[in-house]
Amino acid sequence: PQAPPAAPGEPARPVAGDAAGWSMEERLYNQVWGMFEDLARTAAAYRSAVGFADDRMDRELDEALSDPRHRLGGAGNAARDAAQARRDELVGQAKAALDRDLAQLAAEAEVVEPALPAAYARWDNPVWHGHTLPEQPPMAVRLGDLHLPERPDLRIPMLVRFPLERGLWIDNGRTGSEAAMTMDTDRLRRVAMDTAVAHVVRMLAVHPGGRLSVHVIDPAGAGAASLAPLVRAGVLAAPPGAGAAGVTQTLERLTRRVDLAQMAVRAGAPEDLPPDLDTSDQLLVVHDFPHGFDDRAVTQLRYLADEGPAVGVHLLMVADRDEASAYGPLLDPLWRSLMRLSPVPDDHLADPWVGHSWTFEPALPPQGSQVLDIVLGQVSRGGR
Repeated sequence: PQAPPAAPGEPARPVAGDAAGWSMEERLYNQVWGMFEDLARTAAAYRSAVGFADDRMDRELDEALSDPRHRLGGAGNAARDAAQARRDELVGQAKAALDRDLAQLAAEAEVVEPALPAAYARWDNPVWHGHTLPEQPPMAVRLGDLHLPERPDLRIPMLVRFPLERGLWIDNGRTGSEAAMTMDTDRLRRVAMDTAVAHVVRMLAVHPGGRLSVHVIDPAGAGAASLAPLVRAGVLAAPPGAGAAGVTQTLERLTRRVDLAQMAVRAGAPEDLPPDLDTSDQLLVVHDFPHGFDDRAVTQLRYLADEGPAVGVHLLMVADRDEASAYGPLLDPLWRSLMRLSPVPDDHLADPWVGHSWTFEPALPPQGSQVLDIVLGQVSRGGR
């Protein structure tokens, strides 16, 4: 793609898909990551300039007022005014550069967002209305949006490569963030499970039919309302596992899948698997952990989290870490191995370049939208 020519003295007009890559999907992925990096570095430059200006003003004031004769009278006031003026000038220059870069990034976001494929798109994107199951699995999936306080309305899609290298953990605990503490516990848990279901629907919709099998563990049935669309559409590999027996059966089935796949890979014959083994990618959704889990089940879950991604078995947990505090440090490696996501806006993610705290907002369908049911209908027909 080529951008239209810009007017003299104006920056080049952005165009969707102008990053490097072999396909449009890969180019858009790289472009989104480029926008993410540009925004991180732009904000870092602005914050550094403001910090430098403040430090220089403090240093100049200390030097000017170190002489007792300058602390009183007009000399002291003149020194303060001069230092403040120099500080304001530097901050003004930094703010002008920040505004220029943010305007360019906002213009790029305006052309990139409508061009994103279903795996990267928001739920209100028109791409979902004509969506059909693809022939190949996605390169990445969108989990939400990220933004910084310098420009809250400039949202960068949070894209995570697929297959997932790490499991996902949607934290439904009220102590995780200030936004969570202000929300009713039952409401927070429902939003967390709705977020998990939205992620599951997206992953099913962007996989070829039959290439992703979804298993659910919901020991007490507390997530039944959120899971109802998946159950009605018949897109789950089996009914949600209930009680201790459901937990055991589901974990045994997936543990066997991982064991056999690992043995086949080590033997150099990945195609020599039992005919009854589902060779498609597997996604395990665990709700209300550790309810219904005994010590053996906890060990199996840790095994799946560690060994599963390498052989196509992925984990999505909806849990409150405090409820598993009885296990003490035993579960610390499990929590660290998962990517923590929040069901409400929260600034708990850091970028890999300068370490900003980014506010994350999960990707949820608009209020009252039927897009999930429509997409699940397409997934159900494609699976049959």
